[in-house]
Parts: sequence; structure tokens; C-alpha cells
Amino acid sequence: MDLLHAALLGLIQGATEVLPISSSGHLILIPRLLGWADSGLTFDVALHFGTFLAIFFYFRKDVVTLVQDGLTGLYQPGEQKKLRLPWMIVLASVPAAVVGKTLEEPIEAIFRNSPLMIALMLILFGLGLGLSDRYGKQLRDVASITLGGAMLVGCFQCLALIPGVSRSGITITAGLLLGLARTDAARFSFLLSLPIVFGAALLKGIHLLKHGIEPGMAMPMLVGVAVSAIVGYISVAFLLKFVQSRTLWPFVWYRVAAGVGVMALLGAGLMP
Repeated sequence: MDLLHAALLGLIQGATEVLPISSSGHLILIPRLLGWADSGLTFDVALHFGTFLAIFFYFRKDVVTLVQDGLTGLYQPGEQKKLRLPWMIVLASVPAAVVGKTLEEPIEAIFRNSPLMIALMLILFGLGLGLSDRYGKQLRDVASITLGGAMLVGCFQCLALIPGVSRSGITITAGLLLGLARTDAARFSFLLSLPIVFGAALLKGIHLLKHGIEPGMAMPMLVGVAVSAIVGYISVAFLLKFVQSRTLWPFVWYRVAAGVGVMALLGAGLMP
């Protein structure tokens, strides 16, 4: 893999993992359209680690606070209320972790060779995001989320295993349906992503260590991590700033246009 190819994939991952437009869908459709070979497990690990770094460093103060609150709640009598948000994030991560461990490979096998299904998911769940943005009450903040609400968001996150759904998109949709403000829905989505994205990168990294790094992939991996992390960080900052004063409908229209575009390319025989 040449370095430009690595940088382009890092750019796609960094932007589409964070924005509610589906990284898995884009990383299947764009290489397919351009005739690129499968980047392989090695590079997949690098891209996921890059976006984890982006989200972690952007929310590093929140992460430190969550860890401190978790430890304080565990070991100091009368401070159990501080455990609330840390435990909600942990518990809400369980459904996606369990479902991902058992169903990720069969789901990917089905959808990787079905660009039409990915296009449909882009459109369907894009419209779901738009409707939740339009009709959600948007009156609550993250601190008001109940355990049941957090688990609901976690269950919605399981759908992100399907390419074209979007992990950030589906969790923001769930947050808006619970009445969260856009900024709070996005913030909770990012905090919730940390255990899942780290876990996915860790599991694939362990597999990679067992089988070794493919020859010639060390430098492309470094480029992929760096570009994915930088673009991911910028994308987090952009999205949080964007939703302070704007609706999510531009992302909805993009998803619909992308889905329709893929269908048109398939119909014209221009996409394999």
C-alpha cells in the first residue's frame, strides 16, 4: 500500500467515524468504486486506533473526571451518586460488545458484498436521524439520562455493526429520541464510543500480534493512524460546534444523496 492510499483511507475513517454518515459504509463503497484492494486487518487496526486517539484526546478532561468520579463513588461513603454516569457508559457498552463479538463477522460478510444494502441503510437510518432531530424534544442534558435510557442507546448502538448505519448516527438518534439536546446527544455518543472503539481496536490488535504485521505495512500504518487521528479530532470539534446552532439535516441529505448515488452507479453498471 502506498502512503497516499494510506492517507486517503485515514482521511475517510477520521471523518466518517465521527460524523453521522457511516465509516464502515464509506470504507466499503469508496474502495469498491475506485477498484482498491482490501486494505486488510493490519490497516483496519491502525484506522480504528487513530479514531480512538482522536476522541480520547478531545474528551480527555471528561475521561479523567469520569474515572475520578468512578473511583470516588466506589471508595468514599456518601459519594455513590458520582458512579452514575461512569456506570451508565460501561453498562450501555455491554450490548454492542456482546453482539459485536458474536455477529460482527457474519454481518460484515453479508453486507461487504452488497453495496445496494449499504445504500439502503444510508438512506433509511439517515432519515431516522432527521426525524429524531425534527421531533425530539431536546430539553434534557446528559446528567438526566436514566439507566434505562442509557441501555436503550447501547442497544441502538448494536445496529452500527451494519455498514451504512453509522455508530455516531444511531446513538445520536437514540439520544434525541430520549429528549436530549443535540450537543448532549453528540457528547454522550462520543463518550459511549470510547469503550467500543478501543475494544474493537484491542481485539483486532491482539489478532494482529498473533499473526504478525504484513510486510511493508509499518509506514502505511503510521500514516493511517496519524491522518485518522488528526482528521477525527477536527471532525469531533466541528460536529460539536455545528450542532450548537444547526440541525443535523445536512448530514441526512448527504446520506440520502450518497445512497441514491450508489444505486444510480449500480444501475448504470459503474460499480461492481
